[in-house]
Amino acid sequence: LTQQKTSNRKLSFVGVLALLLAGLLLTIALLQNPQPAKITIGSKNYTEQIILGEILAQQIESQTDLKVNRSFNLGGTFICHEAIKAGQIDGYVEYTGTALTAILQQPPITDPQEVYQQVQQVYNDKFQLELMEPLGFENTYALIIRREDAENLQITTLSEAAKYAPQWQPAFGYEFLEREDGYRGLAKTYGLKFKNIPQEMDLGLMYKALTQKKIDIGNATSTDGLIPVLDLVVLEDDKKYFPPYEAVPVFNQKTLDKYPYLKDTINQLAGSISAAEMQQMNYEVDKQSRPVEQVVQTFLSSQK
Repeated sequence: LTQQKTSNRKLSFVGVLALLLAGLLLTIALLQNPQPAKITIGSKNYTEQIILGEILAQQIESQTDLKVNRSFNLGGTFICHEAIKAGQIDGYVEYTGTALTAILQQPPITDPQEVYQQVQQVYNDKFQLELMEPLGFENTYALIIRREDAENLQITTLSEAAKYAPQWQPAFGYEFLEREDGYRGLAKTYGLKFKNIPQEMDLGLMYKALTQKKIDIGNATSTDGLIPVLDLVVLEDDKKYFPPYEAVPVFNQKTLDKYPYLKDTINQLAGSISAAEMQQMNYEVDKQSRPVEQVVQTFLSSQK
């Protein structure tokens, strides 16, 4: 019996030693081959934003050793802003005019450079967020009508459209109805008085309602790939009501302090995306159902 206990103790000792040795070897292996660091890129909840998020992600993964956690389709402007402030995401793409009017609650400014500098300074000082260089295109709000109406009435601008507003049924998105740079200021600037109070409508339903002639005018974004496909027309903002909406990557300063090379990596994208290229990528995803990852890979390959 004593011999059996001694044998059991030896076996236990050997087992513990084996576990310790295995743990030591695992630790050494992990130290020699550390897991790649990860950062999180976010996006708002529509096609263009998901494409832009994927552009940031692929740029980072192709130019650095960082791995990217994709946290796309988060929601609207305020959700993304709160997420990056809290460090839940490390970066996403914002629009300068949106940052100025929706986040900072400032009145619209028409000078793109002034808007960029003002947003850059306040974001840095107040939120510890850094604006990168603009990506090269603007995605401004736009009011859209059917091409046949534009041609029949011979109108191309919002000023020309205002005289027909009392005959039209409008529908606009929630953000456009509520924002400082949205419908209320636009209506005042152009004297828009529609037949009825504008309906609140999701963008996808708005396009359908326009083509089915259930509404006569709606809002969109200027780089939406469905505008030419559905034979719709953007009315020119001839009084320059809308502020500039340059697409700019925004990153948490703590992330940039930790990975300082990220700034140069992202700024390699500066000026690389035209409005036409953005509209084309939106079209390929929305209308041709191409995977976002594939569309972005094709675009980035074309830039080399």
